[in-house]
Amino acid sequence: MKLIIIYLALLTTYCNSLRQYTKEDILRLREDAKKMFYHGYDSYLKYASDYDELKPLSCCGKNTWISSKLTLIDALDTLIVLKNYTEFKRVSDYIIANVDFDKDINVSVFETNIRIVGGLLSAHLLSHKAQMELEPGFPCNGPLLRLAEKVARKLLPAFDTKTSMPYGTINLMHGVPEGETSVSCVAGIGTFIIEFGTLSRLTGDSIYEEVALNALYSLYNHRSAIGLLGNHIDVQTGIWTAQDSGIGAGVDSYYEYLVKGSILLNRPELMEMFLELRKSIDKYLHKDDWQIWVSMNKGQMTLPVFQSLQAFWPGLLSLIGDINPAMKILYNMHTVWRQYGFLAEMYNIPNAEPTNARESYPLRPELIESVMYLYRATGDPYLLEVGEDILTSIEHSAKTNCGYASIKNVKDHRKQDSMESFFLAETTKYLYLLFDPDNFLNSDGRYGTIINTKNGECIIESSYIFNTEAHPIDLGALKCCHDLPRESLVKGFSRQKYLGDIAIEKFNDDDSKTDDLDNESKPNDEFKQQLLEEIISALSNANKKIKDNLDLQKRLVEVSNRQKFDKEQEIKVEQHANVDEDNSGDEKLEIIKLTTNELESDDVNQSKLDNDLKLEDSIKSQVKTDIKIIKKSAEKNNNSIITEFVKNILKTAQSKPKKFDSQILLEKIKTNSFGFTRNETWTTKYDLLTCKAQAYSNRISVMGEFY
Repeated sequence: MKLIIIYLALLTTYCNSLRQYTKEDILRLREDAKKMFYHGYDSYLKYASDYDELKPLSCCGKNTWISSKLTLIDALDTLIVLKNYTEFKRVSDYIIANVDFDKDINVSVFETNIRIVGGLLSAHLLSHKAQMELEPGFPCNGPLLRLAEKVARKLLPAFDTKTSMPYGTINLMHGVPEGETSVSCVAGIGTFIIEFGTLSRLTGDSIYEEVALNALYSLYNHRSAIGLLGNHIDVQTGIWTAQDSGIGAGVDSYYEYLVKGSILLNRPELMEMFLELRKSIDKYLHKDDWQIWVSMNKGQMTLPVFQSLQAFWPGLLSLIGDINPAMKILYNMHTVWRQYGFLAEMYNIPNAEPTNARESYPLRPELIESVMYLYRATGDPYLLEVGEDILTSIEHSAKTNCGYASIKNVKDHRKQDSMESFFLAETTKYLYLLFDPDNFLNSDGRYGTIINTKNGECIIESSYIFNTEAHPIDLGALKCCHDLPRESLVKGFSRQKYLGDIAIEKFNDDDSKTDDLDNESKPNDEFKQQLLEEIISALSNANKKIKDNLDLQKRLVEVSNRQKFDKEQEIKVEQHANVDEDNSGDEKLEIIKLTTNELESDDVNQSKLDNDLKLEDSIKSQVKTDIKIIKKSAEKNNNSIITEFVKNILKTAQSKPKKFDSQILLEKIKTNSFGFTRNETWTTKYDLLTCKAQAYSNRISVMGEFY
């Protein structure tokens, strides 16, 4: 009996340890989150409205990513979440009229996409809630949509690479900068399908979704034999330059976009790709409810650390309904938060302390993002407690007179003079949504709003998918404009179609290959053949250029000879006119000498021309010989050996980069010119709907069900 009483007492103590949140408590926390947003937002407008971001200690602004009022665009849809429709309309009109992206500046392709393109698309799709005057054909038309497409089109040249994976930097006026590095991180390559897929579905231009999908497929086909991705890869050669595998910095949003892209665009192959990759993540990275960093080839631990960017993972798992492991991982992260008041950028797990020089916390949203998703799925009051801890820490230690400052060191809470745009776009938005369960963005997909379009009825406001910058995209709106026939969505679906050569090798792998696992990835046969063809093409172009130069020299010699001959003829005519009949034979002799010199000069020029032509024949012969050597080498599957002569030709006769043409890139994608197999589960025709739009399907919801 005593044991039962003790057990009941312990159980009662445990239950009471969880704080019980009343409706009034939750509303109070929601108002605190709202006040936090407006303190940062109003400070930005007051001190930094002409700049990208606010400096909350100096009370001024600075340009960071794009020099085009980044925070204003990034925070725009948060105004809708807070129901401030008047300010949303004012800022939208201002952006449409004043923000200019025709600038000769280099920008991050990744950041511009998630913050600018994502922010504009979200604001466009939510603009009807602010009772703004909408253009006919909404959501397929609108000024914010056109502005988003204008920016996205400026990013397209980055995708014109040999692997279809994009460069990391683009110039907004001139394309890929000269001398730009071809090394990019995984997240910078695979974080486009939400924004670009939305653009294609709304505008009917398939190029955006195509390049984003191609980048996803290409990365997947470059995974290692044990199914892991590295951190950085050369987008021209496909060779990994950083082979640490993890789910944090440089990698995170690739996994996020596989799951969310699958839900948003109804693409089951993306979910299958994620599930395949997750098997390797759970096998090699998952240790005691942490995700560490390992070698992508052997799976051996390289960094026993937790990065704050990894905090998105529990929320992502909740989207696929895997709640138990998500809650365990989040508990570990919350323990670190309670230890220091924040999450350091990098936390050493064995030492239980932040890593040196990585102790900062730039007001990141990933932890509160996961808390919000898991609270939606479970309603567990513990998650409200985690959210309150986050809200309290930021309010207590990061607040300044001019906004909220990043934390320079989580050990002593020293501040740093920076407030990134994502604080207003993500952190405060997720906090507000956690404490506002009735917000329209927390819809579970059971209800929606019917709007009439010229193509029939369309259901919107039913379910939303957030991009990695917390910009919500309306799933239903994507079916209002340029839809895809339902019967083609899973037609011919086969995992093997998009697994690629690397996966086939993996399944056929034997013990003899294990010794080579740590070697750098090498180009496949398709890439070698493509490189060979380009070398041959370059040699042919060099040969043509040499021939053109010799032809020009030949013509110049002929013109020079002709001009000289005409001039000498004039002299002779003049001399003949001045010679009397009584002239002596000496003068006649001079005329004869002049004619003789002329003939000798012609002989010299002809001899020079003959030498040039012989040189041309010699060069032609040498180039043909080198091409034969390369072809013969390729037939034997050996590496081609190029003579020094050809190397010099390639160095001096490189053609200038061609002007980017999106249509040519689209044709390359459709004709599969990148050397890996794609899974085609849908049509790319994008016909305008000519009949009533399809009824909205509740196949999936933001809660995580995937039917």
